[in-house]
Order: sequence, then C-alpha cells, then structure tokens
Amino acid sequence: MPGPPPNPNARRKNARPDWVALPPQGRTGKTPAWPLPGRAPRGWVALWRLPQAVMWEQLKFETQVGMYLLARNTAQDLLLAGEPNGALLSEVRQMEDRLGLSPMALKRLQWEIGGASPVSDDQDGVVIEANERFARL
Repeated sequence: MPGPPPNPNARRKNARPDWVALPPQGRTGKTPAWPLPGRAPRGWVALWRLPQAVMWEQLKFETQVGMYLLARNTAQDLLLAGEPNGALLSEVRQMEDRLGLSPMALKRLQWEIGGASPVSDDQDGVVIEANERFARL
C-alpha cells in the first residue's frame, strides 16, 4: 500500500520562493555609476542593459558586477594575448553563476527571462511514454 494521499492544503516549511520573471527587453533606465575607483571599463553599460540587471539593481550588486567586469575583461585580454589564466577563468565562471549569467545560474536563482515557464507546455519534441521507450530496448 502506498499510504494516504498527500494533504493538498499542507504547507511546506522549506517551500522555495516563486520564480522571478525578468523583462526580455532587459533593464531600462540610467546605468549606475561605476562603483570602483577609476573610470568604468568597456562593457559596463552593456551589462546593465541585460535582463538580470533588474535583480542586480534590487539587490544593490553594483560592486559585484564591477568586480565581475574587471575579472572578465582581464581574462579576455589574457586569452587574446595567448596567455590564458586558469584560476582567473574559473573565478569569472563562478562570478557568472552568482550573477545569473548562464542558463544553469538562471535556473538555480529561479529567474526566468520573459516570464516563460522553466518547463514549457509547448514542447517541440514528442513526449514518449516510459513503456513505449523501454519496449524498444
């Protein structure tokens, strides 16, 4: 016996928050001032036009985005010079994950661009039942 059916009115103590829908057109408005000493490097304005920048602004991540941009630009310069730095590339990847700049990071942060459901109902592929799949083995 599988046991009693689950209570539809039960509330989980460890319930996860809902997904956050980010605007597909990206963040609009004035770009924040460069938070670190010196002039803003290339790419500062472009980063703040991304959909993820809406959340960065709410979370006050200007300094973290600035540090990411410096690391990313340095890593790109080293790659173009033919002197890749594995530790720096690893750090850039980790920063990208924390800022929601990769598909997996978006999923972990529960951010969705354009309000599309993370599991779409309109699938391009065909759904195959497990019995049918295993029957072909």
